[in-house]
Amino acid sequence: MLVLGIESSCDETAAAVVQDGITLRSNVIASQIDAHSQYGGVVPEIASRKHIEAIIPVIMQALDDAGVSLRDIDGIAVTRGPGLVGSLLVGISVAKSIAYAQGLPFVGVNHLEGHIAAIFLSEQRPAFPFVALVVSGGHTSVYLVKDFGNVNIIGQTRDDAAGEAFDKAAKMLDLGYPGGVVIDGLAKKGDPAYIHFPRSMRDSKDFSFSGLKTSLLNYIKKREHPIKKDELPDIVASYQEAIVDVLLEKTLRAADDCSVKRVVVSGGVAANGRLRERFYEKSHEKGIDTYIPPAVLCTDNAAMIAVVGENLLQKGRRDSFDLNAVSRWPLEMVSVL
Repeated sequence: MLVLGIESSCDETAAAVVQDGITLRSNVIASQIDAHSQYGGVVPEIASRKHIEAIIPVIMQALDDAGVSLRDIDGIAVTRGPGLVGSLLVGISVAKSIAYAQGLPFVGVNHLEGHIAAIFLSEQRPAFPFVALVVSGGHTSVYLVKDFGNVNIIGQTRDDAAGEAFDKAAKMLDLGYPGGVVIDGLAKKGDPAYIHFPRSMRDSKDFSFSGLKTSLLNYIKKREHPIKKDELPDIVASYQEAIVDVLLEKTLRAADDCSVKRVVVSGGVAANGRLRERFYEKSHEKGIDTYIPPAVLCTDNAAMIAVVGENLLQKGRRDSFDLNAVSRWPLEMVSVL
């Protein structure tokens, strides 16, 4: 089965063609970083307008890269939520139009389930069940994944997501946008033990990063002298280490609690070099197999949406043309919506 995936939940316009849910035929992503960088974050109105401009060229490029036409496509999968409603509606509207014109089945896919499913496009694929950490700019959650559409939440953030914590730290330190990418690169030159930042809620299954953000703000305000350029790598490396420590500790503990020996780490923050290094190292020590998609499949992409869509289509799922976008869509509710 050839599935055309479409993703427009935030600030990346993406399309991909995936074969049989495991073979990546094409993966095209149009970034909006330049459009939002001057604002230090995503502006919803700008994002939706940029999606309108990019989505048809991106889809055509994905089909061309895959060496196929719409006549070869067996079904369409599009992100339904969660995300920015204005952005989501662009992708959904185009998916409906193509499906109607070509007489193709289409399905709406949960963006978070897509992030988890990205691992099935990797060479090493986990067997079910496994524990999954979905960590991005808008989400930080740990799930027990028993199968496609059979997911139980274990813990989630009570305030900022890990990606938000990175972006807000970068803004406080005037490092630029996107903050997570900048900090990841700068931290490679720094000492992660330079400052001890708090590791919040260590005894809970949930996460909290607002206290860490406040701790950095207090550190900046209480300094007698402005931060020098050569201090920045040490500061951000220490801040990053606090985030990675908490993500690692809680995810591996969840695997122990669930008696599962497989962990998947996904989402935009899973592209972070230090997080990947620490997860592979620590999980190996504990006899747990860790699976992390290639960096290009960690950030928002349509290939991961196509993987979930293929599974739904194979099970006979078909969505109607009155399908609407949803800004909030908890992953445990996927099977009932």
